[in-house]
Amino acid sequence: MAIPLIYNVRNLRVRAGATVMTALGVALTVAIAIFILMLISGLNQAFRATGDPRNVMALRKGSDSELTSFMTNDIFQALKTLPGLEHDAQGEPLISGEMVVAVVLPRRNNGGETNVVVRGIGLPAWDKLRSNIKIVEGRRFQEGQHEVVVSRSVAKRFDHASLGDQIMFGKSPWTVVGIFDAEGSAFDSEIWGDINQMRNDFDRPGYSSAVLRATDPIAADALAKRLPEDQRIKLDGVIETEYYAKQTRSGMFIQSIGFLVAFIMAIGSIFAAMNTMYAAVAYRGREIATLRVVGFNRPSILTSFVFESLLLSVLGGALAVVLMLPFNGLTTGTQNMGTFSEVVFHLRMTPAIIATAIIFSAGMGLVGGIAPAWHASRQNILNALRD
Repeated sequence: MAIPLIYNVRNLRVRAGATVMTALGVALTVAIAIFILMLISGLNQAFRATGDPRNVMALRKGSDSELTSFMTNDIFQALKTLPGLEHDAQGEPLISGEMVVAVVLPRRNNGGETNVVVRGIGLPAWDKLRSNIKIVEGRRFQEGQHEVVVSRSVAKRFDHASLGDQIMFGKSPWTVVGIFDAEGSAFDSEIWGDINQMRNDFDRPGYSSAVLRATDPIAADALAKRLPEDQRIKLDGVIETEYYAKQTRSGMFIQSIGFLVAFIMAIGSIFAAMNTMYAAVAYRGREIATLRVVGFNRPSILTSFVFESLLLSVLGGALAVVLMLPFNGLTTGTQNMGTFSEVVFHLRMTPAIIATAIIFSAGMGLVGGIAPAWHASRQNILNALRD
């Protein structure tokens, strides 16, 4: 015969002080795990939302980022002759030669300095290959001018990055004429300007990379495989979405350290739950013996106390979710190890993270409750009734 669940709920209410303290301990541990998962989820979303499966990025062989890549004008022109490229209404291949550099900019409110990606791009390429990037304030830069547009996050986080300001990098100042929205992608951490003016200012005769639009994803895959085999080109080719997905390694260090801290704290929470349940067993020794006398067997006692420990820990997990909800959508940044620059993203609380938090807390309750529950079920009835 099973012990009614209301019995466990009542006991948690009777021992409210110990219940609250143990639940808070579990909540703190689970909150740290949730925060790490929200960081990783936001970072993954920023990179995986970047690019188009029909776009192929051409990079120098051995380069794992645009920052360390370079190609000459001759190679760039040869890329235009490859089969499988999509063409515009005028018959021109859809290809964008781009230049990427990292510049040091000061954060607002004396927050120090950090690297920011500056991308040189042509306006025709923007229209055809980056059509999802929308200007929300001001206008686009003009070709042949020292003008730039910045993302919303860059405008908010860095000095001299507001509309109408001048940013100093390269050989001369650049006027901010527009602010764009990149829909939460990796481009939300960049500054864009005219490719030719950028190359002149940084003395770059060629390009960092090229983006080629294929007719469809199958043609894109074939194009990526063809690039390293073409003797005129000899570049590495990677699907644009895959390139940015690989950049998520920036969060691996954060994830490792965060989970290590959460694991250490989880051990403490398990012992806290175990201590609470042992105290409950000691406090309710006569009560447990009475349950045995009226007909509840040892498995019922064991199950009841394990459930009580689970209930206590899940309560802490639910509290952690509630505590972390205000952080959902919070903007933060970390270093992209591919470009050694800051990448901005939003913390994301997802249903999967909530489910993971509840399972994590339940696991702590299960591990912490088994030993006390076993002790409760094995008590001697006569000795317990005499106490």
